[in-house]
Amino acid sequence: MKTIPSALQDHLDGEATTLCHAWRVTRRDGAVLGFTEHDGDLQFAATTFQAASGFAASDIEAATGLAVTASEVTGAFSSDAINESDIRAGLYDGAAVEVFLVNWQDPSQYIKLDALEIGEVSLGGQAFQAELRSLTHRLDQPQGRIYSHRCDAVLGDSRCTVGIGSQNFSATATIASIQSASRLTLAGLDGWPRGFFRGGLMKFTSGKLDTIRVDIEDHASPNELTQIVCWLPLSQLPEIGDAVKIYAGCDKSFETCGKKFDNILNFQGFPHMPGSDFAYSYADGESEHDGGPLYE
Repeated sequence: MKTIPSALQDHLDGEATTLCHAWRVTRRDGAVLGFTEHDGDLQFAATTFQAASGFAASDIEAATGLAVTASEVTGAFSSDAINESDIRAGLYDGAAVEVFLVNWQDPSQYIKLDALEIGEVSLGGQAFQAELRSLTHRLDQPQGRIYSHRCDAVLGDSRCTVGIGSQNFSATATIASIQSASRLTLAGLDGWPRGFFRGGLMKFTSGKLDTIRVDIEDHASPNELTQIVCWLPLSQLPEIGDAVKIYAGCDKSFETCGKKFDNILNFQGFPHMPGSDFAYSYADGESEHDGGPLYE
């Protein structure tokens, strides 16, 4: 139950009010941004809430219990607030959002209405639209592990333990040519087998895309140069000569874990688990199923 500050309550009880909404966004990289639908910047809660962001919110519905509620917020791109490249880079995915009601004539009179998370973000022209989800949506997320033939670890994490940044599984290169926003040609990757970086990661280390990470869909080497296809188009094109670091990919299979990474002891899947064909088959009396290990 929320307690409305006495000063704000007095204002609400008056004949006319001067209220507006404000949002404080905390991105996963720690950056904190403030926005308001008011026509002037507001300063409260140790945050500056910008008015030039063009923010506007839809109606907000509240519900008791654990039902997931959602609303939307729209805004225009601004160099001082949110830009398209930041959204495409995923900097706002899962960001925490605090919603405030504030008296714009006296910003010290405010109350936090809700705590939300940014869900789906859509882009259109020079504007964006973001879904705001209540925190109860986390209860819908799968928890724990799923038994699968393939590994469920992230390549290079604490469960996988592969040194993905070593010279055996990563390399540096430069942009040699640009075919499209999702297809690039790299120089400096001689000697790497075709497909070695398929499913991997490419990180820009210079230029206007510096620090941007992109997932690799395919890796081919038709000649002395290397062609890389990105899963999603880049938000903006790099320049010829920009440096990148590229990391090996893993298809999560037991065979790849052994042959490519020599890491079978840390494989986080269940490659010998019987499949659905076995589960639905009839007992024929010819197979031996005594619970013993399939491999010694």
